[in-house]
Amino acid sequence: MPERVRLPDMRISSIINRCKEHPVPVAVVFLLILSYFTYVHAYWQPNALFWDENYHIASAQKYLNGTFFMEPHPPLGKLLIAAGEQLIDANASDDQFIGTDYAKDPPEGFSFAGYRLFPTLLAWLTVPFLFWIFLLLTRTVLWSVLFTFPYVFDNALIVHSRSAMLDSTLVFCGVLTVLAFLLLREWKDDPRKFSRASVLFGAAFGLLLTTKAFGLLLILLIPFLAWELHARPRQVLRFGWIAAIAFLVPFVTVWQIHFAIADTVNPALPDQGYYQASPWYKELIQRDKTSSIFAFPVMLRDSMNFVGHYQRGVPRLNLAKSDENGSPWFLWPVGARTINYRWHTPDGRGYGYLYLQSNPVVWLVTFAGVLIAIALLLASVLLPLREPLRHRTLLLTFTTLYVCFFIAVSRIDRVLYLYHYFLPLVLGFIILALVFLELRHIGKWELSEHRKTNVLLALGVLIFLGFQFYRPLTYNEPISDRAFERRAFLRIWELKCVRCAPDSPLVIQGT
Repeated sequence: MPERVRLPDMRISSIINRCKEHPVPVAVVFLLILSYFTYVHAYWQPNALFWDENYHIASAQKYLNGTFFMEPHPPLGKLLIAAGEQLIDANASDDQFIGTDYAKDPPEGFSFAGYRLFPTLLAWLTVPFLFWIFLLLTRTVLWSVLFTFPYVFDNALIVHSRSAMLDSTLVFCGVLTVLAFLLLREWKDDPRKFSRASVLFGAAFGLLLTTKAFGLLLILLIPFLAWELHARPRQVLRFGWIAAIAFLVPFVTVWQIHFAIADTVNPALPDQGYYQASPWYKELIQRDKTSSIFAFPVMLRDSMNFVGHYQRGVPRLNLAKSDENGSPWFLWPVGARTINYRWHTPDGRGYGYLYLQSNPVVWLVTFAGVLIAIALLLASVLLPLREPLRHRTLLLTFTTLYVCFFIAVSRIDRVLYLYHYFLPLVLGFIILALVFLELRHIGKWELSEHRKTNVLLALGVLIFLGFQFYRPLTYNEPISDRAFERRAFLRIWELKCVRCAPDSPLVIQGT
């Protein structure tokens, strides 16, 4: 008789038991499914340019056509935007914007599916790495899932990441860098794994600095790691040379790809297509030598000099301007000021918006966590705590990074925007988790593990409800003026519908 094929047991109890046997893979799959529907599903909509897509899609098309250009941001994010279009090839031609630095009026039928592909995918793939970070901190699968919810369900992160922009790449590389830092601490007694984590740290940090200059913040992780390993000087040196090599490989490679691809001058572009390039760089372009690694120092120097030239032309924050979208840095932790990326009227059913609006549960709870972290650290120095902090070094590390970010941006003269806060916001999620681990009592109420789980579950529900409440502004769904105004419960956000009168608590109108 033929051998019977044994079918898998599909009873609910059997499935639950198998999930209990492999909780980490199940948690990762669960989070990826959730975040697919928040970050990825129909990411090519709306089928229109918004915010800095006008600049970055124009840059991506220059890569696709080999057109020389300079830009204030490093190349990686724009190279990935171009790579997505090259991969999907959804448009018959990709040269509509090579004669300008600001794309507008795309032709009918123009598809954004390729240009937005990699920023969206990287935002999605940040989820499992962020979960891994929380798993290293909490050692509890359920808690790690719930601490990942602020990222999965934050409206501001979602709407900005589903676009041909750079910040999702920045956050992805930043999360990888932080993960590598935690793995270095975790694997310090295993030389082989420690070396792998050193490679990951260097490579991730190299990719971070080829995306946006704000990533330089995470260089502060290096002195904290050296401080923790001060009794092992040889291990610090081992980390140093391995991470340095791992850093240089992607850093040099990304820039060299940029120099080698963008080598054809278009006289319609600024400075007759040379963008303030020095005579030496111009000669390299004219002699077709931009692919030479020996020309790398000159080309990198000119690219860095262009950043300073560009920044001098960026205006300062002016809240009295009716169309000002920037905001003071000290308002970012509470989600101010919001930005109306675009609006339209779909079939007369009210307005549809694409708004950079935070999930207030996520941002306010995260900011509260940061304030508690600062209080705990000060109390550990100034007051005799009943129980010492268990994670004092990590709490000090990430709180210092958060505070140093604001010290740095407070000294920047040019206008800045709410999305510049995204990287420290994610660091704030980590600080919140560390504070949660430290809190053992609230007054006389003891926070047992069971009670903490219930608190996290309740917070997870509130985060999801906050996401749902602001969902229409995230996915360009029609919403009435009255429903819109119900969502503007903090005046400091300056969240306003198209037909609503300006109501700024920061500026007297007409001044």
